[in-house]
Amino acid sequence: MSTISRPALVPEVVFPDSDGRPMADNTLQYKWIVIIKENLEILYQDRDDVFIAGDLLWYPDADNPKRCMAPDVLVAIGRPKGYRGSYRQWEEGGVAPQVVFEIHSPSNDPEEVMRKLGFYSRHGVEEYYYYDPETGKLTGFIRDERGLEDGIDMHGFTSPRLQIRFEPGDGPDAMEIFGPDGQRFLTTVELAQQRDEANRRAEAAEQKAEAERQKAEAERRKAEAAEQKAEAERRRAEAERQKAERLAAKLRELGIEPE
Repeated sequence: MSTISRPALVPEVVFPDSDGRPMADNTLQYKWIVIIKENLEILYQDRDDVFIAGDLLWYPDADNPKRCMAPDVLVAIGRPKGYRGSYRQWEEGGVAPQVVFEIHSPSNDPEEVMRKLGFYSRHGVEEYYYYDPETGKLTGFIRDERGLEDGIDMHGFTSPRLQIRFEPGDGPDAMEIFGPDGQRFLTTVELAQQRDEANRRAEAAEQKAEAERQKAEAERRKAEAAEQKAEAERRRAEAERQKAERLAAKLRELGIEPE
């Protein structure tokens, strides 16, 4: 009896959408992740070819699910917006995120920091920014022929890719980031306050315009009333003149010359 050989089943390679690690270790770290991610979303809201994500696993290789990193914020220019469970580079036209941000947390020991730098340098990141909000130190790494290199004075430095400007400030939590239009990156509360203030100004402008419209309408009606009064006076005067002419004509019929 012959036996039928069956092809061996190749186990499917699984790329998890989570590494089981928390997005942030504290509120200060989370604050800066949200500020950078959400303000970049606003900055690129009109471009469908810029994908921005926070704490999303990035897999650069289709054959190695253990080789991955979850930047606090990543920017992939040339990739469409939309939902992703993870960023699988081979499904993204081979495009690596060009810009990544990491916000320091207590769990980021020097070994972890160097591991992330090595990963980003090997896998094509063009700009890597590491910010420690507790000390206020901002480090920028820009790609050259050797890979990602630091040594940049970040005070007033402008991202080549994003055209955003960094002002680290002095002391903890003092960094400011400015968009290409010079507008500072704002917190969610500041954005809400800005929106509310814009709504208040728009409402005040609308009320002022309405008051001006009503004033102009009142002036128009006043002018129209004055014109009607003048027309009535003209008609009355014309009626008096015609009456006087008729009276003068009648007197002449009677042989009396009117004065």
